[in-house]
Amino acid sequence: MNDQPKGIKEGLEKWRENRCQMKDRDFRFETVSGMEVKDLYTPLDIEDLDYERDLGFPGEYPFTRGVYRNMYRGRLWTMRQFAGFATAKESNKRYKYLLEKGQTGLSVAFDMPTIMGYDSDHPRSLGEVGRVGVAIDSLQDMETLFDGIPLDKVSTSMTINAPAAVIWCMYIATGEKQGVRPEKLTGTIQNDILKEYIAQKSWIFPPEPSMRLITDIFAYASRHVPKWNTISISGYHIREAGSTAVQELAFTLADGFAYVEAGIKAGLNVDDFAPRLSFFFNAHIDFFEEIAKYRAARRIWARRMKEKYGAKDPRSWLLRFHTQTAGCSLTAQQPENNIVRTAYEALAAVLGGTQSLHTNSMDEVLALPTEKAVQIALRTQQILAYETGVANVIDPLAGSYYVEALTNKMEEEAEKYFEEIEKRGGVLACIEQNFFQQEIADAAYRYQRALDSKQRILVGVNEFVNPDEKLEIEILKIDPKIEQEQVARLQKLRRERDNIRVRETLEALRRACEGTENVIPYILDCVRAYATEGEIIQVMREVFGEYKEKPTF
Repeated sequence: MNDQPKGIKEGLEKWRENRCQMKDRDFRFETVSGMEVKDLYTPLDIEDLDYERDLGFPGEYPFTRGVYRNMYRGRLWTMRQFAGFATAKESNKRYKYLLEKGQTGLSVAFDMPTIMGYDSDHPRSLGEVGRVGVAIDSLQDMETLFDGIPLDKVSTSMTINAPAAVIWCMYIATGEKQGVRPEKLTGTIQNDILKEYIAQKSWIFPPEPSMRLITDIFAYASRHVPKWNTISISGYHIREAGSTAVQELAFTLADGFAYVEAGIKAGLNVDDFAPRLSFFFNAHIDFFEEIAKYRAARRIWARRMKEKYGAKDPRSWLLRFHTQTAGCSLTAQQPENNIVRTAYEALAAVLGGTQSLHTNSMDEVLALPTEKAVQIALRTQQILAYETGVANVIDPLAGSYYVEALTNKMEEEAEKYFEEIEKRGGVLACIEQNFFQQEIADAAYRYQRALDSKQRILVGVNEFVNPDEKLEIEILKIDPKIEQEQVARLQKLRRERDNIRVRETLEALRRACEGTENVIPYILDCVRAYATEGEIIQVMREVFGEYKEKPTF
């Protein structure tokens, strides 16, 4: 055994001599993120790899090989298609359609007014109601959204951030209306405001009160909604903004560390809230790079939680994550090609050990998906799960010289970013300095330059183009009458509810925001009185103020 590395070195040198006589094609051999890759990987590339220290067994520290011992042999990943459009009634029909087709979890997309904390009749909402997601103004809408869908039987993910506390309270109250106690609710709320400052830009309040709202959710959920994932720390939007895979990995985990530190600073025991933290990653088109990213993420998180933050509960060490295939990899040209892209990306997510998965529809680059397109996307997951055999073996790529070397490289590069972030004063300081934003912008610029120069090929866009192509796929269109109907329902609600009770609950919320109490019980009272999202957020705006980003040039 001791002579093995020597023998491999000698064999590799001889192979190189013969290899050099062969000419490579004119191509940049690198990952989609621009990381150079060698032509061949051998045991020499992972000489320092220690199985027990660096890999371990599935379900065991450091969880490189997966967070559960039996992974997909015990339970397949949750198939959770992101959906929501027009009104709550229309979206409810789509959810029932998806569940009938075999979807195993729900994922709610909200429209821009809801995301930004405005009611549908606010001047800024004009023309945007129900366009990119479902319009939710009050508990009444949330009740309609889940009408006939028992909340103790389905888990729900909600992609909402700045107003997350309000939307979450509406969901809890809807459960109450159905007779489902909060401790029975399962699901996830995105609630990741740091990545909004970094990439997606859907903020409302400044960082300090925003972090307070997040830790208030941590505290309330640990006591009252224990099965709920209180945050989905999201790299997805960082990647969609143009980051590399390493930047997605590093910036997302850095945000995660910041949330852990905020919870500890707020007086919470790390093991009381860390087990319900979850993550959300992108599945981009570079197959092996994505798999290595997920494996490195699990290992880094486990080590930090155990060694730096002193978590004792093994559940606190687990990095559980949802994955969505890369919207930014889809093309408007030859949209059917997107089915193929999505399938490969979904395969990478599964081989990387995801806990739940959304597969993009071929038409999502053009509009919200049609029923036909979303069925194809769901069937992609089902074929992957039931026909390909990839779910039969746990972490089947473990031991691959390339995969293990790339996993190590991802971890090393992420650690360099962690050092830089700490040197600059932490995540919030880096946001104020526009550090993350500039790094992402630079990466996006490099990628676009590579496309423009054809150093990188995008099929159907800069090569293999159909010059006479005509768009022939059906597109979902939102009827403008939807907005008028939503506004009419909202104004009717305001006339018919107990407005004295609404004013009382809003005033109580104002006092709580001005003080130091946990605000979640007060938001719940507002929601139960049918105060609207916009009314609740306006009270918080008046107390907390609004965030203004510093421009960078």
